[in-house]
Amino acid sequence: MHHVDTRSRKRSASSMTLGFPVIFLLSTNLGSKELQDLEEQIPTLTYDIHEAEVVLGKVSRKERALFELRKHKLVTEEVDPIERSAPASPARKRAKVLTTALASSDVDSDTASDGEVQRRLIGPVPVRPTVKVVRLAWFTESVKAGEVLPIDDYVVYEGRRMPTTPVKVVQPLPAEKVADIMKRALADAGGQSRSPRPKSSQGRRGETYTSHPVRPALVRQTTSEHEIDTKLPPIPDYLLTAYSCQRPTRIHPPNEAFIEELAKIKTARTLTGDKIGVRAYSSAIAAIAAYPYTFQTAQEIARLPGCGNKIALLFQEFKDTGQLKEAREDEADPKLAVLKLFYEIWGVAETTARDFYNRGWRDLDDIVEYGWETLGRVQQIGVKYYDEFQLKIPRAEVESISNTILAHANMIREGFQMVIVGGYRRGKLESGDVDVVLSHPNETATQHFIERIVVSLEKDKYITHTLSLSTTNSERGQAPVSWKGNAKVKAGAGFDTLDKALVVWQDPVWATTATGESKKNPNPHRRVDIIISPWKTAGCAVLGWTSGTTFQRDLRRYCKKERSLKFDSSGIRSRADGTWVDLESGPDGVPAPDMLTAERRVFAGLALEWRPPEERCTG
Repeated sequence: MHHVDTRSRKRSASSMTLGFPVIFLLSTNLGSKELQDLEEQIPTLTYDIHEAEVVLGKVSRKERALFELRKHKLVTEEVDPIERSAPASPARKRAKVLTTALASSDVDSDTASDGEVQRRLIGPVPVRPTVKVVRLAWFTESVKAGEVLPIDDYVVYEGRRMPTTPVKVVQPLPAEKVADIMKRALADAGGQSRSPRPKSSQGRRGETYTSHPVRPALVRQTTSEHEIDTKLPPIPDYLLTAYSCQRPTRIHPPNEAFIEELAKIKTARTLTGDKIGVRAYSSAIAAIAAYPYTFQTAQEIARLPGCGNKIALLFQEFKDTGQLKEAREDEADPKLAVLKLFYEIWGVAETTARDFYNRGWRDLDDIVEYGWETLGRVQQIGVKYYDEFQLKIPRAEVESISNTILAHANMIREGFQMVIVGGYRRGKLESGDVDVVLSHPNETATQHFIERIVVSLEKDKYITHTLSLSTTNSERGQAPVSWKGNAKVKAGAGFDTLDKALVVWQDPVWATTATGESKKNPNPHRRVDIIISPWKTAGCAVLGWTSGTTFQRDLRRYCKKERSLKFDSSGIRSRADGTWVDLESGPDGVPAPDMLTAERRVFAGLALEWRPPEERCTG
């Protein structure tokens, strides 16, 4: 028998007398104890989101609200703010009353949906009901006040429910037929009527509750697949963590084809500004990329961190058809095609790409004809050399460009070391640009060095355009700066900036014609980033600029949540007192002998297992 303590009974009793609408409680950001307490307090709690009038949770942004509704497969269209503020029509009021009544009925939602039973009993409803995603404070403050407070100030999002299948209008049935429907529904549910609350809420809540009378199947599964599931290989220990910086993730994982399909959906989410969706797909892709076996069933993928039922269902679709419908639809979407074209311009982020589209531009010619003067210099260069920047750079050329940079550095001041970072160091055969980190054991050598090397390379005609030149690190004397917490600092300032130059590169040497006459330089223009790091933090610079995007994101999360530190490419500092933390010097305080040793010491200092660059391919 489930034990409810005295405090829970008192809280529940105090809320029972209040006339709350039907509520679905989100488990997001709730601890197990807090979740259980809230379930005990909500008198109109439902475990079927399709029954709810209010979706309650620790949600403060509309994007998160939409993500939660999508995760629970509730399709809505946003209610216009003007419509929300207008008084409800008699038809809408009647629809709301009917919805509430049906939600508290004994009809099992696994047998017949609310909408279908409602149509059978009373015919078509003139207006679809809405659902509100509401901040948790509305409920807790209502209980504290002893009355149901006005909800409008707490609404994060309100949407009108959209039918997922065509609605078939059925004429009202005689009373005896209605009774037959109810009996069959109860029989299908095992002869039990639906209780508005479960008898037990023990255990961690997921997509569904263990107390639900009928557990929905994850995906269709054959007998042979079930037998496979009983013999699945154990999940490696490194995949029991939520941090991709603790996993070996190689460039060509066993499930690469499925990852490529997911990456297409992630790109579409990026272009449309769905930041939460991008983060979710990034986490799932990183987990799948670290899994060392080829997937056999959907249940196998559901076990992995960041995946769950959604990704498992997508894998089942991929297994059945060899592709994902959503990815194909995204590729066929003409708007997304234009956004992708703009997004691939150097210097254009996804928000700028959408701005270009909203101005009515549909290709590069439109940008040149109607908006050239409004572009920044970086964007103008990005448009001018768009086709050349799309060409991949072979490893041999990456090495040639990098060796030229190092040679110029040592001509100016001997003793410079260099590490080629980015995708090249992770093992890519071709790169989109060239990234190098330069450093020198003598700290005076790196101060204001970025300006000197750019001038040298421009003089020899390797650099055709310098698009960005940052000297913030030198301007503060290259001294580590304390972290200022969440206080805002002016753009371009702060600890997380290294001296760097973003340049356009073109090899000035090319073959001449048989007659010896020169012609226009045929060599393609390349994007090159030159980063200068002080020796004391060179390991952090190499680590940050080498690793995949999700690896970097999770490294920052790991440092924050597990070590109370703040990491970026220019060093590490304590979140307790803001001071710089030196992980790169030896026990005796002697600096690392080289940049790669410094990088290894950062891993060790953070209590992370060393992952070579080729195992940081998280995407």
